Amino acid sequence: MNITQEKIDGGNALLKVKLEPQDYSKQYDDALKNYRRQLNLPGFRAGKVPMGMVKNRFGKSLLAEEINKVLNNSIQTYIKENEINVLGSPIPSDEHEESGDWDNPGEFEFVYELGLAPALNVAVGSKDKLNFHTIKVDDKMLSDHLFDVTARQGELNDEEESADGFILAGEVVELDESGEIKPGGIFSGLNFRISDLDADTTKTLNGLKVDDKVKIDPRKAVKDEGRLAEMLDIPVQSVAELHENFQFTVKEVKSIEPAELNKELFYKVYPGEEVTDEKEFKARLKADIANNFLRESDQLFKRDITRYMIDKFNPELPDSFLKKWIRMTNEKPVTAEEIERDYDDYKRGLQWQLIFNELVGNKEIEVTREEVTDKAKSMLAAQFAQYGIPTPSDEELESSAMRILAKEDQARGIYDSLYDEKLIAYIKENASVKEKEVSFDEFVEMANN
Repeated sequence: MNITQEKIDGGNALLKVKLEPQDYSKQYDDALKNYRRQLNLPGFRAGKVPMGMVKNRFGKSLLAEEINKVLNNSIQTYIKENEINVLGSPIPSDEHEESGDWDNPGEFEFVYELGLAPALNVAVGSKDKLNFHTIKVDDKMLSDHLFDVTARQGELNDEEESADGFILAGEVVELDESGEIKPGGIFSGLNFRISDLDADTTKTLNGLKVDDKVKIDPRKAVKDEGRLAEMLDIPVQSVAELHENFQFTVKEVKSIEPAELNKELFYKVYPGEEVTDEKEFKARLKADIANNFLRESDQLFKRDITRYMIDKFNPELPDSFLKKWIRMTNEKPVTAEEIERDYDDYKRGLQWQLIFNELVGNKEIEVTREEVTDKAKSMLAAQFAQYGIPTPSDEELESSAMRILAKEDQARGIYDSLYDEKLIAYIKENASVKEKEVSFDEFVEMANN
């Protein structure tokens, strides 16, 4: 066997593979024998069909199958041993016909196209200027959160029928255009104060009883988009895309007598901490709100990092090869128009992956198995704490973490989360990052651009 590489340009190469009979004849003979043993044809006992008949009827397809296996294994070995950084996988060249006689097997020659990954030198320094956007906690946010806290610690009374100032709790489900429950749509719990809504919506929600159903716009029911996103378990930038076609089913109607702002309340909310007056209590609540928004800030920052570094390093890709590779390897038939339509997004995703892989390969960003295990354990401990359950022993946490990490999708999620954390920390440490406080509306507008 002889494999040679012929570079066309920085992103494309040809791989020429010459096969001699000794490269595939044993595999072919073994395939014929195995097939003969399993073959059943009328007039012959199982496994006793003459070899000449097996060759005549099935030999060519078996030969093609075995040669294809030899080619795949040999090419992958060649790429690995020669440390060729390829994109996608080798594909047969349209411009070079294979040579060889399938009726009288002897020497064969095949030509493959290779897409080559560009050489990158990714470095981040003080000249790289980025903004880290945080959400300003305004008086309305603080007032709403204060009401929620005093309501949770106050006295709730069941009521027969809803009215202004009451709280409704229930289930909200997304509907399709015909008013039916949307398959795979949003389904979640929702609770809100009727007095927080606009006048028209308030009229719709007054006079409701348990199990009543009503159409509702979640954005009107919960105007705090961060809180609504948390309730519906969706990204905050997706709140703006919600439509008004949701069905709300009433499960509870409550009137509320909020708890008083005194030391007893301060201790209940922050047990074991010295919060002595209303001013300090509100400052702590404000800090909690800001901290809850940090995840959204990190997500926006990662997106900004991605865009910035793609534009800065702009890895050159073999576009024609990749479009052809997408078409040939896609599970479902895809048209040239569809490839062109989606290619820019695919290209930028691949460019980012190459940049990120370079950071990982240079050990700028590392995630160890020990860190992944610790992260899984801390997540479990937080879940126990959330439900007021005592944290198990470290040995029990370790065992539970191992069960989580044995599931590929869950393990990948934890790895990805840690890589994101490490990336953000790396950029903050090495680049010039300026923290900018913006309003919630400004933040959402940036997130949607």
